Amino acid sequence: MVPRSVRIGMLGCGNVGAAFAALVAARAEAIEAQTGLRLAVTRVAVRSVSRARDVSFGPEILTHDATALVLDPDVDLVVEVMGGIEPARSLILAALNSGKPVVTANKELLANFGPELYRAAEAAGVDLLFEAAVGGGIPIVRPLRQSLKGERIKQVMGIVNGTTNYILTRMTESGASYHDALAEAQSLGYAERDPTADVEGYDAGAKLAILASIAFGAAVAAGDVYHEGISKITATDIDFAGRLGYRIKLLAIAEEYDDGTIGVRVHPAMVPLDHPLAAVRDSYNAVFVEGEAAGNLMFYGRGAGGSPTASAVLGDVLDAAANLAHHAAGSLGTMRPARIRPVDDVEAEYYLQIEVADQPGVLAQVATVFGEHGVSIRSMEQDGLGERARIIFITHSAREASVQSTLADLRRLPAVRQVNGLLRVVGNGAQP
Repeated sequence: MVPRSVRIGMLGCGNVGAAFAALVAARAEAIEAQTGLRLAVTRVAVRSVSRARDVSFGPEILTHDATALVLDPDVDLVVEVMGGIEPARSLILAALNSGKPVVTANKELLANFGPELYRAAEAAGVDLLFEAAVGGGIPIVRPLRQSLKGERIKQVMGIVNGTTNYILTRMTESGASYHDALAEAQSLGYAERDPTADVEGYDAGAKLAILASIAFGAAVAAGDVYHEGISKITATDIDFAGRLGYRIKLLAIAEEYDDGTIGVRVHPAMVPLDHPLAAVRDSYNAVFVEGEAAGNLMFYGRGAGGSPTASAVLGDVLDAAANLAHHAAGSLGTMRPARIRPVDDVEAEYYLQIEVADQPGVLAQVATVFGEHGVSIRSMEQDGLGERARIIFITHSAREASVQSTLADLRRLPAVRQVNGLLRVVGNGAQP
């Protein structure tokens, strides 16, 4: 068999791009022997051709002109690892419209403009593949697109941000404060200098929008996702969670309800210690998929980093190259408009701690407020704090709006000094 040459044009060559180019070079012979495909990176568009890189290219490979690269007839397939919205969006559309398959790791772009790009790929009859956009090296997009395509997915839930998981792990295991754990994550390269996108849940929200779109066949955008981050989690929250048999994790949760609405939210949650997600430590990620027929599936591994992400890019490149050789392409099908369920209508169990004056009748007043809003208390624990008492509640399942109204009325009680950490509780009663 004569090997088929596949000439790859890369947009960007940062951490992931350099790791991908090095992986192609290292694996080229083995890939050719296994697949009959001869991969080669032949053009790379970068901002600076003179900058030192972790992988070396000949001067004829590097270029400033990204548009010329995607339109070059000597480029068969485009890999976009430059990030951001523009010019990545325009370049990917140009590549697709010129009949070139595209592999991208750009979660921000897909979470905001995914349906437009999916339609362009469908119209051109070429692949748009993006395994690396969610979960680094964890294979989650391909199973949802292919293996579970005929499955009715009920829920996707998981830890999809390694930075926040590392921070919460350090707070749990070493007693570090949030700020100390964040500083450590930054020193190790797990967190950016400005960590907002990670610690406030926006990175996880972008990934969740992509997963929900594929899982439910609906155009879910990043702006549809409700966000709460971990910056308000305290050592007291961590301590009480442990005493009650839980660990705190930042979870991304997407659910399709019987009425066809979709709930998408990112927030800290208390996870029972016997739940598999509670054991996911450091910068690792894990995603649960609950299918109607397949049941519960878990995908676990390194959620970020140059090498794991480059591995996912290479897997997509091989799929796209094989399809190109056979004049075929994968399809996401037609995505319906998403009807998003407001977070106020979502139900969950809740953890809440309040500080009150330590005097007779206070607990009855507090319980009355819960009852007035239809929020049932599942368990309660009380600690003395001198002239104050701290009361910790876990509720039965209740509507978000009812719980928020409860909090508002509790704050108005003269005996209530402070209302502290509100956290959702997941996984009670059954494994996911």
